[in-house]
Amino acid sequence: MSIALSPATPVATRKKRGGIPPMVAFALFWIFAMLVVAATVQWIAPYSYTALDLRARLQPPVFMGGTWTHILGTDELGRDVMSRLLYSIRLSLLIAFGATLIGAAFGTLLGFLAAHLRGFVEQVVLALADFQASMPFLILALSVLAFFGSSLTLLVCLLGLHGWERYARISRGLAISASAQDYAGAVKQLGASPWRVYGRHVLPNIASTLIVSMTLAFPEIILLESGLSFLGLGVQPPETSLGNMVGYGREYLTRAPWILLAPASVIVLTTLSVSLLGDWLRDRLDPTLR
Repeated sequence: MSIALSPATPVATRKKRGGIPPMVAFALFWIFAMLVVAATVQWIAPYSYTALDLRARLQPPVFMGGTWTHILGTDELGRDVMSRLLYSIRLSLLIAFGATLIGAAFGTLLGFLAAHLRGFVEQVVLALADFQASMPFLILALSVLAFFGSSLTLLVCLLGLHGWERYARISRGLAISASAQDYAGAVKQLGASPWRVYGRHVLPNIASTLIVSMTLAFPEIILLESGLSFLGLGVQPPETSLGNMVGYGREYLTRAPWILLAPASVIVLTTLSVSLLGDWLRDRLDPTLR
């Protein structure tokens, strides 16, 4: 006697494949828009971010009764807020990308050294990682910038040291695990150098975890840069960043709130979008969560 299977049976047993959630789609759109703005700001900005027009100072944006000449209004010196916002997005993203790459490279290198050499070197790296994790980074950054002075290069390098310990711990643990597997051992038996083993074989296999960690650390770098610039020790005039704009706009919060609200909104949406993307990538790339 044959049993007829309904057409819905294979569908019911088929593994469901989830698409991109709406919030993640919005995050991808926003990040893509920010990258486009950063790459084309010289052509899309209506004015120079340093152009002054004292006759149009503190002009409100269009949605608050202003004119289309300055869509997002002007600041206390008559500078176009929209132009300054676009240039601020470019500089803040460059600082965040540069600092994130520096931290990831430095931490991963130390993690690989600890996994390869073990012993005393491993203990030193882990001790440095514990010391870094226990120290308030914002206070350290304020001390260094106040002592050596604020410069863009020093700011990027300093922010790059933030969070390196997480990359060191992750790369060390994954490198030890990969070295114990067959593919790494086979390459070592063939006489490959440690640089080739870790660079060509171990690193590609742990890259997904490191990329997720970078997406989770990226919003922290943006917020740190914004906080330092807000306190006057980050990006210095005539350059402008999102935190720099918020810092200047706080003095006009009651008279001209648009000076502060525009960059603050971009900071919130950018950090939220990168965090959502990082969480989604972690769920997609982590085999233990599938």
